[in-house]
Amino acid sequence: MNKSDYTSAELFTSPLEGQGEVSAEDEIRRLREQLNQHNYNYYVLNQPTISDYDFDQMMHRLEDLELFYPQYADPNSPTQRVGNDHNQQFRQVAHRYPMLSLANTYNEADVRDFYERVRSGLEGEDFEIVAEMKYDGLSISLTYVDGQLTQAVTRGDGEKGDDVTANVRTIRSIPLQLRPGSGYPHEFEIRGEILMPWASFNRLNAEREAREEPLFANPRNAASGTLKSQKSELVAQRGLDAYLYYLLGDEIPFDGGHYENLQMARSWGFKISEGMRKCHSVEEVLDFINYWDSERKNLPVATDGIVLKVNSLRQQRHLGFTAKSPRWAIAYKFQAERVATPLLQVTYQVGRTGAITPVANMQPVQLAGTTVRRASLHNADIIRQLDLHLGDTVYVEKGGEIIPKVVGVDTTKRTPDMPPVTFITTCPECGTPLIRIEGEAAHYCPNDTGCPPQIKGRIEHYISRRAMNIESLGPETVDEYYRLGLIHDVADLYQIRPDQISGVYGTKIKSAQKIVESIRASVHVPFERVVFAIGIRFVGETTARLLARHFRSMDSLASATLEQLTEVEGIGDVIAQSVVRYFHEPRNLEVIQRLREAGVQMQLDEQAMLQQGTALAGQSIVISGVFNHHSRDEYKLLIEQNGGKNVSSISAKTTFLLAGANMGPAKLEKAQKLGIRIVSEDEFLQMLNL
Repeated sequence: MNKSDYTSAELFTSPLEGQGEVSAEDEIRRLREQLNQHNYNYYVLNQPTISDYDFDQMMHRLEDLELFYPQYADPNSPTQRVGNDHNQQFRQVAHRYPMLSLANTYNEADVRDFYERVRSGLEGEDFEIVAEMKYDGLSISLTYVDGQLTQAVTRGDGEKGDDVTANVRTIRSIPLQLRPGSGYPHEFEIRGEILMPWASFNRLNAEREAREEPLFANPRNAASGTLKSQKSELVAQRGLDAYLYYLLGDEIPFDGGHYENLQMARSWGFKISEGMRKCHSVEEVLDFINYWDSERKNLPVATDGIVLKVNSLRQQRHLGFTAKSPRWAIAYKFQAERVATPLLQVTYQVGRTGAITPVANMQPVQLAGTTVRRASLHNADIIRQLDLHLGDTVYVEKGGEIIPKVVGVDTTKRTPDMPPVTFITTCPECGTPLIRIEGEAAHYCPNDTGCPPQIKGRIEHYISRRAMNIESLGPETVDEYYRLGLIHDVADLYQIRPDQISGVYGTKIKSAQKIVESIRASVHVPFERVVFAIGIRFVGETTARLLARHFRSMDSLASATLEQLTEVEGIGDVIAQSVVRYFHEPRNLEVIQRLREAGVQMQLDEQAMLQQGTALAGQSIVISGVFNHHSRDEYKLLIEQNGGKNVSSISAKTTFLLAGANMGPAKLEKAQKLGIRIVSEDEFLQMLNL
């Protein structure tokens, strides 16, 4: 189709009888409405009404019209579902309503207890329980304004998440434009789960296996990794799906029911699970659970349980929340499925810290919807406890329906010619003799400066979000840069030039420049996170923050003795010894020096030092609830900056309880019983003159 086909006049003969000639704008609108309807028929209803060929012809016509009339561009057009190959940065967005997790239960007695707690909380008032599938994917919050998708945000930490709107637009079961005339509110939020169906998962892993790339362990990991891809074009290719399960907003009829709201959302064009039922007794709830415990194996997507919710929104508000979860809902987790299969071989993996993980390689077997070939054996002690022999028939389960693990052996099928499994003594990657630190279960490869998996693992840790947050890089990119000889340690990242990486994985020069800019921007990351990022064994985020604030500079930390380290509250012998070992390794000191030369923060900045006051010196503080002005992590930081100590549980030694909305009743009751002072959010900020 040429542009000359259009420029003679912006009028087209409509295929709809009696419409006559229409403008280009009207034709574009008509095609979008029809394609949206066909997407809904195919991906939501599973009832296509036209052939793939006819659909493609309509799509091509719309693409041409949008190309020639860019003034009618719309980010929610069906043509935009293919995504693009531009790298994107995910910005953090605060949730209007916190995305809390659900309390879990695993047996009938717990379900009955939940039912009775609801009955008691409602003081005998009649209630309905909605039982629905618990899909195993990635939680998502979608915002619609005037029927159009405006934002998609991941759960994140429950208070804020990643804006993944561009990627979500490519998922065809998520409507970009709601069905005309269906009566949706001006603005609302709907939450659900983004999943990778078994068919898409198996196809993706087959493709990766053919390219000799690492396989995804399960559909949930595949869906999560896909949705966080920097390129929406890749997301579009992987066939993600979505089920929506909760409606929020000021214009939602709050006197109605959760079940009725979802049926209303279904009429607007959302994909709502058919596996829902309103139950009027605990027996009906248990019948629903028992039915889906076996029937779920026939579903096209992964599930790991049943969610139970009080139907009435009025009653939900009455029951309220604990600090972590609603009192009106609970998740019942299915018992792990168990299968038996022969053990063929035990191989060994090396982690970023040098920890050696034995892996059982088994005869392929179907388990919880996937073909399982490998399962972690964790360490030498587990192998010894199982008394594992090569050729044994082993029992395998999936922990939480996700990670396969060997849980037992059928010794009745063992024959005398089956040799026992003996743990290796040298690193399978570099040949270095392994060590085992006293009191630990794992064996380690001590060659942390020359063992390839450790080198790449430390770089992946360094670029991760909670460390240096270099979002433009990922494990596959690190592996490729390492293979090309561009990086051998984290300091090498700062020497990369755009011309060196242009063309790698199809990276264009502008994208290469953005990657280099993102790496260089990481020099502004605060010192506390640098201490975490360099990857000292046993030093997590909290420990890194303690060390950074006590020693204040990398030089002071590097020269600290074992005694000086253990003087820091929260630092024990194992961590202290690990820190000393790290800074006694010349190669590590060389990397630190090169990071310093690259501009990476090597001490607390003056502003951070000035902010450290003594208003809370010597005080032990418990935080509970949901807050308005700052996140829980930010309040923890303020407490530490002002000399206080964060503690997780209330005791007689607790100075006060910082209480937000919907705090846990158990903590409140214990605080009152012990006479612990309860401080509100505003009162706390006044204490610090903020």
